[in-house]
Amino acid sequence: MNYDSLIDRLIDLAIEEDIATGDISTDAIIPEHANAIAEMTAKADGVISGLEIIRRVYERFDDRLGWEPLVADGDAVRKGDIILRVHANYRALLLAERLSLNILQRMSGIATATAAFVKELEGTRTRLLDTRKTAPGLRVLDKMAVRHGGGMNHRMGLYDMVMLKDNHIKIAGGIPNAMKAVRVNLPVSVKVEVETTNLDEVRQAIECGADIIMFDNMSNEMMAEAVRLVAGQAKTEASGNMSIERLKSVAATGVDYISVGALTHSVKAMDISMNILSKRTNAKN
Repeated sequence: MNYDSLIDRLIDLAIEEDIATGDISTDAIIPEHANAIAEMTAKADGVISGLEIIRRVYERFDDRLGWEPLVADGDAVRKGDIILRVHANYRALLLAERLSLNILQRMSGIATATAAFVKELEGTRTRLLDTRKTAPGLRVLDKMAVRHGGGMNHRMGLYDMVMLKDNHIKIAGGIPNAMKAVRVNLPVSVKVEVETTNLDEVRQAIECGADIIMFDNMSNEMMAEAVRLVAGQAKTEASGNMSIERLKSVAATGVDYISVGALTHSVKAMDISMNILSKRTNAKN
């Protein structure tokens, strides 16, 4: 899968919906060849994500811009820190402003939330996973932000790993039948995860050779017993209603991973502002 192509298409769509035939306010006021400097500032503490993406946005409007990041993706910042300076055509700065802030604020919000969850897991062997609960069309960016926050990506889509969920298992007539169908139709190199809700299903998943066994909405006590049953024969994942307050107790069960949909489905954007610093100057031809 070419993720660069997806990002380009996302930027194309965002430009089409926001700018379409042009910025009539800016075009009426700002001379065509004026230059300026814009500065982005953190208005809250957080973790930055999306700088490389918004650079691609700005380059659509001014391919000779001066790019001066003061931090990198994945860096923690404090309220008041300057994140970035952009030297570019004045019109280009205003054309890209809202789109670039929308991307940077959303991605930094995801990275910030992820970093908070990861911090809760410090001192344990359990790793944090994201899910497919992302905004349609934004999955590549959402999952990139999770990585910048210190989390791990689960499968990107339906195409890169098997996950046998309750509806697959039901129509197949049970976990053994579902696993058999998968193994017949797919190469062994494709990893298979099986969703389980009780210890009997865990035993079946072990016997069928699942690579990863998900414990879906189990109590901590049941998950601890399930981990003992698996005994390293597969990786284990806890899923379902995983709040930050619950993380440490779930990690104490010994699971390898905890997946958290809230990292991307309930995003609180990080507060970031952009201001034009310098008076406009005429560009030199």
